Amino acid sequence: MKTIDELLAEGVAGKRVFVRADLNVPLDGTTITDDGRIRAVVPTIAKLAEAGARVVVASHLGRPKGAPDPAFSLAPAATRLGELLGAEVAFATDTVGESARAAVAGLADGQVAVVENLRFNAGETAKDDAERGAFADQLAELADIYVGDGFGAVHRKHASVFDLPARLPHYAGYLIATEVGVLKKLTTDVKRPYAVVLGGAKVSDKLGVIDHLLERADRILIGGGMAYTFLKAQGHEVGSSLLQEDQIPAVQEYLRRAEEKGVEFVLPVDVVVAPSFPDLKTKAPAHPTTVAADAMPVGQMGLDNGPETNKLYASKLADAATVFWNGPMGVFEHPDFADGTRAVAQALVDSSAFSVVGGGDSAAAVRILGFDENAFGHISTGGGASLEYLEGKTLPGLAALED
Repeated sequence: MKTIDELLAEGVAGKRVFVRADLNVPLDGTTITDDGRIRAVVPTIAKLAEAGARVVVASHLGRPKGAPDPAFSLAPAATRLGELLGAEVAFATDTVGESARAAVAGLADGQVAVVENLRFNAGETAKDDAERGAFADQLAELADIYVGDGFGAVHRKHASVFDLPARLPHYAGYLIATEVGVLKKLTTDVKRPYAVVLGGAKVSDKLGVIDHLLERADRILIGGGMAYTFLKAQGHEVGSSLLQEDQIPAVQEYLRRAEEKGVEFVLPVDVVVAPSFPDLKTKAPAHPTTVAADAMPVGQMGLDNGPETNKLYASKLADAATVFWNGPMGVFEHPDFADGTRAVAQALVDSSAFSVVGGGDSAAAVRILGFDENAFGHISTGGGASLEYLEGKTLPGLAALED
């Protein structure tokens, strides 16, 4: 795929460059709670603007139903982007309508505009190729050149990700080039021991990557809500913890295959439990207790790894040469259940391993818990995209950037 450096060498002054970014940031009302994804695309946008391009930035945010919804407006992201760029950023209140056309027409060389949430248009996510293509045609009218830099969306066959690059000269931005380069280090000539930490809510979200990693990793550490399906698969009581009973046969098969292949599967030995899910808004005390992972009381909910598990996981990461981490170990947003996630992050900081934090909640947790991002090898902007890349899948947004 052609890179943005090649584009800059060709010259972009006066040209309209459409940058498909990932500004899908978490919001509390209109307040951005983690601006990591916006900061990640700034180098690409800034470089294009400095070279005299008229930059048109587009992204999705959340899951609106193909129609405008103020709760999912990109306006806060556009404001934050302007602050990070140190320049005024125009904002269009639609995506391909009158406001967008006016905003783009009003750009001078070196200026930037953000158009409204792509998913306010049903054509962005349509399953029908013709409907998606028609929306891509409208987007193409706004630009002369396409730069793909929204890594968090490259696993989606959406109009702005897959169809639009076919309609314009296309290049990969700095973020996508960096993300792909890092992920290759996790799939080609990996330095060993190679440890993988998987957390988050659902086992079903990680089945593909677990299957793939059983052929590649040396040890796999499990935490978060998905751990309780593993514990149940071993015959343990899990109380009222999150459980996917329909996945127990698959989990049992993975445990069997891991033993057969000599891949070390590491599960919690103790867990922090509470009678119910905590209030994440008030952060009211949740009255947690710590119990052995094989002795969870009925009526209690597992919400974090316990202190012995934290020590165990740190020891399993201490000698690793490569670590991939995707998914928090507990409900890190509440102080009573943040220690497991904090312990994994600290273990990676203390380790000499090349560490990749695989986007999504894990990346947010690192920042929310106060860790220096530079202490990790790489913090990805795309959780789902990273996982699908590691599964060996073809990602539509990357395929579309290939020549």
